[in-house]
Amino acid sequence: MISIEMLKKGIDNIFNTTNKKEDILQKICDYLKNEVSYYDWVGFYFKDEDKEQLKLAQFSGKPTQHTIIPFGKGICGQVAISNENFVVQDVTEQNNYISCGIEVKSEIVIPIFVNDENIGQIDIDSHTKNPFKKEDEELLEYICLQVSNILQ
Repeated sequence: MISIEMLKKGIDNIFNTTNKKEDILQKICDYLKNEVSYYDWVGFYFKDEDKEQLKLAQFSGKPTQHTIIPFGKGICGQVAISNENFVVQDVTEQNNYISCGIEVKSEIVIPIFVNDENIGQIDIDSHTKNPFKKEDEELLEYICLQVSNILQ
């Protein structure tokens, strides 16, 4: 994997090339999936204004049937309530896990805050067990902070 600093520079370049939110989010998904070998699915979910659920926005990877996730369900739904990072190195150890496919072995979800409110999250699935390191959380937190700035 290229260094976290190089990945951050790549992310910064995305924010400098366009100001259209949807394009930025899609480019982030594509960039991460292409640059980090164990990021097999990358997507953004955002809070539905009317219901306690998340709606899938931009993503890169195999299409998922989980375009709507109720708060509390699965890893993403739990992060919508806890407001905390959730790193799952082995999805078989989670009893509140929504499977996106038998190939998914691990998942990391980092919330996005705007004005101290959890408005969404970035979700990464990996086909590898135990791939995520502290650097992954650092990178994804950096990305979520940058994304929150364009969503305010």
